[in-house]
Amino acid sequence: MAVKHNNGIILTTVEEVLSWGRRNSLWPASVGLACCAIEMMHTAASRFDTDRLGIIFRGSPRQSDVLIVAGTVVNKVAPMLKLIYDQMPDPKWVIAMGGCSSAGGPFPTYATLQGVDRIIPVDVYVPGCPPTPQALLWGILELQKKIKAKKEGKVWEEIPVREVPTASQPIPIKEKSPLGF
Repeated sequence: MAVKHNNGIILTTVEEVLSWGRRNSLWPASVGLACCAIEMMHTAASRFDTDRLGIIFRGSPRQSDVLIVAGTVVNKVAPMLKLIYDQMPDPKWVIAMGGCSSAGGPFPTYATLQGVDRIIPVDVYVPGCPPTPQALLWGILELQKKIKAKKEGKVWEEIPVREVPTASQPIPIKEKSPLGF
């Protein structure tokens, strides 16, 4: 924790400075495999402007520290996804975006990987089909909180799961229709 004195001097630790730099300069490698990739592109566009959060999408896994898996991962793609993850430098984090990358989505088949966490460790799950850009930003902010809580490989506290913002909430029906249902 940084301490500021009256004469303008700030005292902190090297670990705190490194943690601040890591969480405020995330460079994701995007793996867009399905419809979630369109929402990820929308998040990176000018309306949501991820650059102001220090998030700059990179084309090479060797320059990235966050892997955003957006979409359905089939068994044929899984080895290549693992290779991309292995090429990333440490420390590295993974965001599973959408129901398909989190748990296979509506595809319970032999050809679909039932969750990307079967081949690589996942730090943040962003639910939705497809998740909105606001939900992906929520996932990135949760990852920043997780990085802030982490110090030298020790997690200080578990991040509680909260309600994720969605584009549309179900409308409660207050009265029955004329047809009786």
